[in-house]
Amino acid sequence: MKSNKLSKYLNIFIALIAVVGAILFIRVFLEDVTAIETDEAIQNSVISPIIFFSTALLYLAVGTTVLMSVLALVKNPENLKKTALGVGVLGVILVLAYFTGDSAAVADPQGKVLLGGEEGSSTNQWVSTGIWYSMFLGAIAGAFFVYDLFKGLIKS
Repeated sequence: MKSNKLSKYLNIFIALIAVVGAILFIRVFLEDVTAIETDEAIQNSVISPIIFFSTALLYLAVGTTVLMSVLALVKNPENLKKTALGVGVLGVILVLAYFTGDSAAVADPQGKVLLGGEEGSSTNQWVSTGIWYSMFLGAIAGAFFVYDLFKGLIKS
C-alpha cells in the first residue's frame, strides 16, 4: 500500500518535471534563431532558465543517487564490505596508474610546448594517470569478458 502511494507521488513529480521542461523547451523554439544567437537579453530570458533547470535536475539526480546508495549500504553491512573492497581495488589501480603515468611536456603539431603543458605539470600527470587508469580498467574488463565467454562455452 505504501509503495503504491509513493509511486503516485513520484509519477506526479515526474509529470511536473516534464511539463516544466516542455514549457522551457517550447520557449526556446518560439524565439528567432538569429535573435537567440545575437541578443544577450533573449539568451538570458530563454536559454538561461532551461540551463538552470537542467543543472538543478542533474544535481538532484546525483544527490538522490548518492543518498540512496549510502542508505542501502548502511542497511546492508555485507554489501558495505564488498563495496569497500571494490573501492580499495580501484584505489590500488589508481595508484598503479599514477606511477605508470608521466608528466612529459605537451606539444602542438609544430613542436611548441602548449601553455600549461610544461614538463612536470601536475595536470599532465593526472591526464596521463586518467589515460592509464582507463587502459587498466579496460584490460581488466576485457579479461573478465573473455573469462566469462569461455566459462559459458564450457558449460554448454
